[in-house]
Amino acid sequence: MNWHILQNTLVNISFAISLTSLFTCCISLTFPNIKNLNKINYIQILLINFSLSIMLGSRWIIEKYFPLSNLYESLLFLAWCITTVQIILEKQIQNQMISSVSAPIQMLIIAFASFALPQEMQKATPLVPALHSNWLMMHVTVMMLSYAFLIVGSLLSVLFLVIIQTKNFQNYQQNNEYYMQTNKVLSINKYSLANYSNTKQNNTGIYSLKRGNLLTNLDNLSYRVIGLGFPLLTLGIISGAVWANEAWGSYWSWDPKETWALITWLIFASYLHSRLIKSWQGKKPAILASVGFLIIWICYLGVNFLGQGLHSYGWLS
Repeated sequence: MNWHILQNTLVNISFAISLTSLFTCCISLTFPNIKNLNKINYIQILLINFSLSIMLGSRWIIEKYFPLSNLYESLLFLAWCITTVQIILEKQIQNQMISSVSAPIQMLIIAFASFALPQEMQKATPLVPALHSNWLMMHVTVMMLSYAFLIVGSLLSVLFLVIIQTKNFQNYQQNNEYYMQTNKVLSINKYSLANYSNTKQNNTGIYSLKRGNLLTNLDNLSYRVIGLGFPLLTLGIISGAVWANEAWGSYWSWDPKETWALITWLIFASYLHSRLIKSWQGKKPAILASVGFLIIWICYLGVNFLGQGLHSYGWLS
């Protein structure tokens, strides 16, 4: 069996389904009265996740290391993480906004990995000595999952800003003032994603965000998702420091990747501080989260295009 052809086929299938999923989301948002579109989209996300799982799993078995040796594998794993986050969130919350922000970004990631990267970069490459460690799976997996949560949460904030700039919600200001007066900022660790003030449990036991103010729901959902991603980012940075000490003899060397990871952490720490301590809601924290979205991509991709630093191996250098 030609595993390379099989893996390329699975990636192409993932891209085709993600493109179809994007159209399904657009139709669902345009014609919300059409039944079962949300279920169809959820099945499509499951299929994308399954295809990427088989592709990455086969690569893992054949090459005998966790498939994160180059940019191609890293991008596909990030796409897998985003679909996993989407599955988790949509299992708990029935909200079309999650798919509307997740579908385009996962499609673009898969498309970039499949069609923009040269064939040489799509081939598995031997791990450099520093990556022959059990920390590879733990550190990189946690970082990628944190990126996935933070990307989805930040895109919800971007969508929030787009909506308030393009459409005049006459009752938003009134609803937002009422919300701020009657609801305290909830602790992330104490409450689950389902505990919104404007949610109601339906007959199947799944909480729905279809009712209530759209902007308030977007604002709260972004806050919750970022709140899940931030602890993962913190854990990823700490585990990376421990691994760096084992591999290079120093916990922190101000490598470009490390520096931008710290900047990313500070941006989202400021976001959560503004929500928890300052009780900010609405536009101001959404701007912070939107800046965080750009910083994530600079940290993840931007510094590697320079080909400098200890983290530049296996990428575009």
